[in-house]
Amino acid sequence: MELLFLGTGAGVPAKLRNVTSIALKLLEERGAVWLFDCGEATQHQILHTSLKPRRIEKIFITHLHGDHIYGLPGLLGSRSFQGGESLLTVYGPKGIKEYIEVSLSVSRTHLQYPLEVMEIEEGVVFEDDGFRVEAMELDHALPTFGYRVIEKDKPGVLKVDQLREQGVGPGPLYRRLKLGETVLLEDGREIHGQDFLGPSIPGRVVTILGDTRICSNAVELGKCADVLVHEATFNRDQEDMAREYFHSTTKQAGETALRADAKRLFLTHISSRYAKESWEELEKEARDVFPETYIARDFLEYVIPIKK
Repeated sequence: MELLFLGTGAGVPAKLRNVTSIALKLLEERGAVWLFDCGEATQHQILHTSLKPRRIEKIFITHLHGDHIYGLPGLLGSRSFQGGESLLTVYGPKGIKEYIEVSLSVSRTHLQYPLEVMEIEEGVVFEDDGFRVEAMELDHALPTFGYRVIEKDKPGVLKVDQLREQGVGPGPLYRRLKLGETVLLEDGREIHGQDFLGPSIPGRVVTILGDTRICSNAVELGKCADVLVHEATFNRDQEDMAREYFHSTTKQAGETALRADAKRLFLTHISSRYAKESWEELEKEARDVFPETYIARDFLEYVIPIKK
């Protein structure tokens, strides 16, 4: 489970920061990649990584500003030429379906794979045996969502040594016991999988927010998250401008992480007004409030550790 920042800038592409897109790599967990936003030239950014577009299973759009969606039609089209055959689902606010349909229709782009577009509201937008994704509205100039990705707890490690002491060797029964089932042995004994499992392994939580002013829903989405990704378009001294343009400052991002009791904060959506020489100071402004803060840069990767 890894985060890969494909674009970390705000508004328009810059030499050192492309516009917003973040990949959540779930290759071990489900053999797939989830994308959050798809700004202009996201597929160009992907070319500089090991990501395969055919592995992209879901795309979550936070809002419909251009710097978060202009790369979407191109990526959807290119996926057909790059071996993509499996279902791709796009989630986003009302209007995302029309945007995709018109873009593909006018350009006569024919996809070679099934595409599903889900216009979402607050609540659970996806759930299966392994993950749940929740969405809440943020405070921005147009409808904007933040996403909370929850990995469900996994069964504990099977106590193989104890099973062998009971005369149960490796084989198909191990899989059933791992699932907590009760199995009947050839000698007539019943053994219960739950008796041979270690403590369950807690799932991880990743929160990725769209553009937003500081707000209570951002805190709720980030509650106890292993990673919180929060925009920081402006520096600490520009709170008035941040509010006017429906964005946040570095300090406000740190305050949200602190109130949410998150474990680690990544700052993204950095305005191009801040040259590379300013990035360390931007990071420090948030760290003064929340020490576990890191400013994201394009192509930064972070492996989210498994909980003990």
